[in-house]
Amino acid sequence: MTDLLVIGAGLAGLTAALRAAQAGLRVKVIAKGMGALHWSAGTVDLLGYPPGQDAVAVQPWTALEALPADHPYQVAGVETVRAAVKWFEQLTAELGLPYTGNENSTNLRLPSPIGATRPTLLAPAAQRAGDLDRNEPMVIVSFRGLRDFFPQLIAHNLKLQGHAARAAFLPLTVLTECRDRNTIQLATLLDEPETLQRLLAALKLVVKEGERVGLPAILGLHEHGTVMATLARELAAPIFEIPTLPPSVPGIRLTNAFRRHLAAQGVRVEVGMEAIGSHLEEGRVAWVETATSARPLKHRATNYLLATGGVLGGGFTSDHNGRFWETVFHVPLTVPEDRSQWFRPRFLDPAGQPAFHGGVPVDNQFRPITAHGARIMANVWAAGGALAHADAIQERALEGIALATGYAAATWIATEQKKLAVTP
Repeated sequence: MTDLLVIGAGLAGLTAALRAAQAGLRVKVIAKGMGALHWSAGTVDLLGYPPGQDAVAVQPWTALEALPADHPYQVAGVETVRAAVKWFEQLTAELGLPYTGNENSTNLRLPSPIGATRPTLLAPAAQRAGDLDRNEPMVIVSFRGLRDFFPQLIAHNLKLQGHAARAAFLPLTVLTECRDRNTIQLATLLDEPETLQRLLAALKLVVKEGERVGLPAILGLHEHGTVMATLARELAAPIFEIPTLPPSVPGIRLTNAFRRHLAAQGVRVEVGMEAIGSHLEEGRVAWVETATSARPLKHRATNYLLATGGVLGGGFTSDHNGRFWETVFHVPLTVPEDRSQWFRPRFLDPAGQPAFHGGVPVDNQFRPITAHGARIMANVWAAGGALAHADAIQERALEGIALATGYAAATWIATEQKKLAVTP
């Protein structure tokens, strides 16, 4: 029988699954879709904008310690968050997809897809040369016909911030004869040596001495390390990727690396399994149901981790009658019961939106609780975007919260499983 069923294949679910497998548990992951990493920049944002503040957190660890007691980071504990980040750095290095940050633990400052400054704690090696604290001038290169990546806009906005930057275009035929290809398809094409050599030849005509080169995040999917190393060596210049609008090639690389490692640990990840309900017996969940074309499919496990995300991830839903609920276990949420209070009049209100800030309240072991603090189910935990008392997107903490809480919840689940193993 499965020791742990993880529901959700985002960073929280994948982290928890791997941590639990490392602790010796038999783990399975089910998910409706591929998770938020396919939509993110592929970085690990710990804390960019503390709640209620407009200024960027230069020292994210200091800002983290000042968060409210019910914030997911405080529930996990700062030392656990630090352990999770260190574990992630070691893991990605082993997987051949290293992530690093500033030695003084300040937030990196990287360019966004429109040339704004993007604060993040850890970035893939492919994005590090884009650090806006470096002094080398930048040439931002794109391909005519590539959707949703505009080097002139990026360079213009970088110059407004005082950075030396210019834009350059290459013909899309450098990569493909097809007129319409998305970023994943282009990244796959760059895995091929012939395509890479054409790109190199074109870049040598564009790049000036002393410049660093910013490109859309398409520099290889499966052969990413080889592509980056070849470009840097042949151009004798720092190369960096700038994330594009979704789908996210850096996020897909990270997801693929996790899934390969999970498979090596004997963990199955089954995507296309939408969890639609559960069955409770004597205070414990006996099974979770997923939708099929006929009758629901039952998944049985000793323990369950809810990592389906919040309202944007489909973990919560609502209806026109004013109901707002979690879709698998129907645990209580902190979202206001009055639907007129779900959203503030301004979409970009500095205070955020209550519907995004609300979620599943948990105890210090990440078990769902009632408004009075009582545990609801003996064998259910929650992590990631489903948790209450944080707006991870507004706080620029999406991946950090997912990583830290998935890591912490898996630690508690492994502890509980060991207790069950020694119980007569």
